[in-house]
Amino acid sequence: MREKIHIILLNIVTVNYYQDTIIALATPSGVGAISVIRLSGSDAFRLTDKLFRGKTAISSAKSHTIHYGKLAAPDGEVIDDLLVSVFRDPNSYTGEDIVELSSHGNPLISQKIISQFLAAGARPAEPGEFTKRAFLNNRLDLVRAEAVAEVINSRTAVSLRGARDQLDGLLSLKVNELRSMLINTSSLVELELDFAEEDVEFVERGALIARVNNIIAEIDLLLSTYSFGRVIRDGINLALAGEPNVGKSSLLNYLLKESRAIVSEIPGTTRDIIREEITINGILYKIYDTAGIRETFDPIEIEGVKRSRKAIVEADLVIYLYDPEHPYTDETYNDIIFLKDPGRVIKVVNKIDLADSVNISGDIKISVKTGEGITGLLEHIKKLTYGTANYSEQTIIITSSRHHNCLARAKESLQTALTAIDSGLSGEFIAVDLARAAGNLGEIIGLVTSEDVLNNIFMKFCIGK
Repeated sequence: MREKIHIILLNIVTVNYYQDTIIALATPSGVGAISVIRLSGSDAFRLTDKLFRGKTAISSAKSHTIHYGKLAAPDGEVIDDLLVSVFRDPNSYTGEDIVELSSHGNPLISQKIISQFLAAGARPAEPGEFTKRAFLNNRLDLVRAEAVAEVINSRTAVSLRGARDQLDGLLSLKVNELRSMLINTSSLVELELDFAEEDVEFVERGALIARVNNIIAEIDLLLSTYSFGRVIRDGINLALAGEPNVGKSSLLNYLLKESRAIVSEIPGTTRDIIREEITINGILYKIYDTAGIRETFDPIEIEGVKRSRKAIVEADLVIYLYDPEHPYTDETYNDIIFLKDPGRVIKVVNKIDLADSVNISGDIKISVKTGEGITGLLEHIKKLTYGTANYSEQTIIITSSRHHNCLARAKESLQTALTAIDSGLSGEFIAVDLARAAGNLGEIIGLVTSEDVLNNIFMKFCIGK
């Protein structure tokens, strides 16, 4: 059950503004087969009846039914033939009365329909307001509400699967489980305070320490997934670095399977950063083809080298490329690792198809011309990306900095509780720390949430969601 503080919050934020009937285009703008326009609020049915001409009045229609008719302006002008889907509260996405209008996918028609409803009394929805109302009406907890945006914006199969797991409630279930354990433990400690004079102990201190350590271990397990979670959500920045003419642009073109970058024997062809995206092994890679790093007096090339160094600093992984004609040098390599952790730099020798490249050393040997060694390079990149992670489809992965921060603060509160126990402090000090940790976990699923946090989360959504 939601805490009193959350109920108070809902009473504060669910003012008249959030009781308005809102409207927005739910499908992408532009020309298409259909457009879906969504209304939500107590007046959704009444406003629709003002404009809809069909066999059944929407206000008397059963929930989860679809009705065909025409939408007409008050002056009788027919705007379009459409289908009206009816969803009655509380069994709707937002927990309110919802109407979805499926019209022909002409932006002019969509805009006319929305304009008529605005004139009738609806107001434009804010970004994410439909999902925000679903949260405020207890249809979704905050983790699942955030996952809606992740599902929409996922760009790879791996990130989509992670978002889908969040939407299905894997993280919410685990957080609720840990929170319940904390609340039960805290209740026992607080109960002891009522029997302080009788010196009654409802939970033995050794068992209490074991409980707290067990919860900390569970939190640590969740926290350990965050680095990989950021990778599957945001992707990897991969910089191709090295001297001019070692094959950086050729490697980019090979990976993209298209001639994206100009390839020339003339040194310094690449003057600016070329950025492209590609999915490898289910992970999004943002590849930066950089200008060759060398001493130069050309002011344009100097700027290109400067930007190359910036790309190296910001990259998650760097491929340092060299070849038989431009062999590995400590000077160039040190220039790169001065900007980047050596563990995030892959030394790759290119053009091994040349006869004199046999004895050249490198982490990986490839030939962009023949494709030899490219598979091994991709496997090495995958190893560095995934690390030792071995996640299945049902593994809970933390992808949000907000969730990570709440978990870290919960762990800190629990460690403070352990210190209080070890110091022999009274149960009231221990109970406060346990309650604080439970509150930190509650923030993840939205049991205790400020309006500023909600606004920050939902403003990142698209308008119609």
